[in-house]
Amino acid sequence: MQLVPTRVDDEVAQQLLDDYFTSRELGFVTHAEGYRRTNPEPAAFTPPDGLFVVVRNDRGQPVGCGGVRRVADYLREPTFEVKHLWVEPDQRGRGISRTLMTGLEAAAIEYGAHWLVLDTNDTLTAAQQLYRSSGFVEIDAYNDNPNATHWYAKRVHH
Repeated sequence: MQLVPTRVDDEVAQQLLDDYFTSRELGFVTHAEGYRRTNPEPAAFTPPDGLFVVVRNDRGQPVGCGGVRRVADYLREPTFEVKHLWVEPDQRGRGISRTLMTGLEAAAIEYGAHWLVLDTNDTLTAAQQLYRSSGFVEIDAYNDNPNATHWYAKRVHH
């Protein structure tokens, strides 16, 4: 498995993000209007302000994606947000999400992060388990994402 830095507007990244958004649209119940799709801004996921990666399996096939981007400071320290973490359904249960989280955390630290934050939805129970087991703790809302029902933070620099 390999994490390959990729522009969010790359064709492969766009296909994975489309799978991600479609899954969310089908599964989220957050408000009357349903899930709100927001395509990521390429500049936000370009080093050193962020990074987007495509996960490729041992045969080179894209099986997931995710990114980190600089956001407003949390507790007045440099903060990056984990976004668009996705593993294709037929590839789950193989440790890909954990590898992805570890790689994104390392990139954020390299770019100066003291904190990682993320938001998620009630329906994503496996994701919440991953975040908690990766050292994230639930916090008050740090953004106004209409799709989010839970917010998490993790200190990555002491």
